[in-house]
Parts: sequence; structure tokens; C-alpha cells
Amino acid sequence: MTDRLDLLYSDTEDDLRAAVRALLADRAGHTVLLDRIETDTPYVPGLWTSLATGIGAAGLLVPEKLGGQGASHREAAVVLEELGRAVTPLPYLTSAVVAAETLLALAAESAPAAELLAAVAGGGTVAVLAVPLSTAPDADPPHAPSVAAVADATAADVLLVPRADGLYAVPAGEATVEPQTPLDLTRPLARVTAEPGTGTRLAGPDASRAAVRRGLLAGAGLLASEQLGLAERCLEDTVRYTRERHQFNRPVGSFQALKHRMAQLWLDVVGARAAARAAADALARGAEDAPLTVAVAQAYCSKVAVRAAEECVQLHGGIGMTWEHPAHLALKRAKADQLAFGSAGRHQDAIAALADLPAPAGTGAGPHATPVRARAPRAHRPPLG
Repeated sequence: MTDRLDLLYSDTEDDLRAAVRALLADRAGHTVLLDRIETDTPYVPGLWTSLATGIGAAGLLVPEKLGGQGASHREAAVVLEELGRAVTPLPYLTSAVVAAETLLALAAESAPAAELLAAVAGGGTVAVLAVPLSTAPDADPPHAPSVAAVADATAADVLLVPRADGLYAVPAGEATVEPQTPLDLTRPLARVTAEPGTGTRLAGPDASRAAVRRGLLAGAGLLASEQLGLAERCLEDTVRYTRERHQFNRPVGSFQALKHRMAQLWLDVVGARAAARAAADALARGAEDAPLTVAVAQAYCSKVAVRAAEECVQLHGGIGMTWEHPAHLALKRAKADQLAFGSAGRHQDAIAALADLPAPAGTGAGPHATPVRARAPRAHRPPLG
């Protein structure tokens, strides 16, 4: 393992991307998704098995000796880029990343955690950390029996429930999972109620707290890759459409104003790619500055994804506003992701704390705040004319 930052994709990552993209194009096109979100569950039957078990993506973060593929966050990030591009409803981020990383932190000292981790890595079991989707990596999860806004809880076989005395693995059948109405219909939310006394204790409070934070940090860092994939797809679709759509006997994309908007968006996406890849690489290397790199990626990528989706809707004109066009799926996913694992503002605060950045002068906030300096009077000027 090297300490050198590497933002480039390896041949292995490119091959993995091609396999995942081909699978999603074949099984989860936007027409399929639009039909599914009208039903009680948006998940495409059999797709999770094909991705998690067939391709082996569920165990990318798990060492081979513990039942996984022995890859890293870089490969998992590639999978999430493709899932973001297609706005695919799958519990990959919640199970194969957040839950797997949480269990991985406990596996060395907890036999039940190691056993559950192997089941998750094999793709046969979906585990979900029972905390609100908005929980930031540096936040303490709630210990109440009932927790709202838990992502992908309806797909879970096992729920990882934080309690005051530790982390518990609760079978989904022993908990109450009540679906809630989300903004993003491709990532279901639910209220999870797990009464005290249910489930198997995996670790004590201190180890559990550290494990949960590790899981949430990985989730926040790799969410940036999902946002990157979504933004890239929105930009590509918008450029393609403005080349084909004609007005005044010329492609609308040839108008200077639209060229400038798409050029600026391209620059934003390039920046998002650098930030997302840096976060994935830092997590893969176990870098000391991984929390800072993740915070930078989330503060930046969440905004780029929303802007790309908004531009996609608007520059597609009237058709972009319709239910039949997939642009609204991307916009809703981008807006929901903007609050996942902490808002951009929360991550900006984390950046300030981790990098020891002083608060702006005169705000009165933080230990580094400085008083407002009096403005020097302007020199006297004679009246004009």
C-alpha cells in the first residue's frame, strides 16, 4: 500500500466498470425504473443477486480471509459511479459499504460480527445500519428504539441497531419497518423500531461508536462517487440532446449562452471527479487525512450533482419536465443525496475544524474569530463637474 495519491483508474477498475454498466443497461434502463417506482418497491427483481453475487461487488471492501473479494474503496467507488449514472435502486451503498465497513471494524474482536460480515460480503444477506440517512460521520447516532429515515431498511435482512450499551444485529423479522414517503423514490426510506432485548450484541459502546463512525465515513466518501456518476450522466445527456435539438434551423447547443453553461458544468464535473477519486483513494489507503478528504468531496460533489441535474432538466426544455423523461429521477436523487451523511454545510464545518481554519473575521464564531476592523475613511474628493 502506497502513501501516494492516485486519481487514475486502473485496468481492473475499468473492467469492473464495463461489467457493471453492461448489467445495468440490460436490466435497469430508465423505462424499467419508471415502471418500478410506481409500485410498492423500486428494486428490480434479481438485479441485486446479479451485481452482488454474480459480479461479486458486495464483498469488494472485505478481505478474502473474511469471505470478500479483497479489493478496496477504489473499486467500490467505480460501482457507485455506475449506480449513480443509472440512478439504480439498490442497497449497495447502505449494505456493501456502510454496513460492511461497520462490521469490518468489529470482525477481529467479535465472532458474530465476522460471521455476519461474511454473509454480507457474499451478497446473500443485506445488512443496513439503522440510523437516519442524514447522519454525518462525526455525529452520534440516536439510541431511541424507533428511528426514522433509514435508507433501504425495507430491503434489509439484518438491521445493525446502535444502542447505549453497544451495537446489535437485529433480524428484520424481529423489528418493525414502516415505509416512509421519500423525495427520491429510488432510495426508499423507512422508520425502524427495534425494541430493547432483540438481536445479538456485536460489541460494546466504545467499539461500536468507532465502528459506526468508520461505516458512515466510508458511506460519505463513496457517496461522492455516486454523485459524480450522476453528474457525468446528466452532462452527457444534456450535450447529446442540445446537439440533436434544433431551433432557428441550428442545434440549440450551438448558441453561445448554452455553450458557456455546459462548459462551466464540464469544469465542475472534472473537479468533482478529482474530489471523489481523492476520497476513495484516501479511504483505500487508510490515510490519516481521510476524514478531511471525505469532507471536501462531500462539500463539493453534492452541489455539483444538484447543479448538473437541474441543468439537465432545464436544457431538455419541455420534455425534461415530464414524468416520462428520466431527468427527474436524477434531480430527486441529487437533492436527496445532498443531505445524506451530512449536508454540505456540515462538511464545510468539518473541513474548518480538521484543517484548523479560522472563522471569518467579525463573525464572533469560534475560538479563532477576530474583531471587525474599522474601515478607514475615504479620501475627500471634489464634486464632479
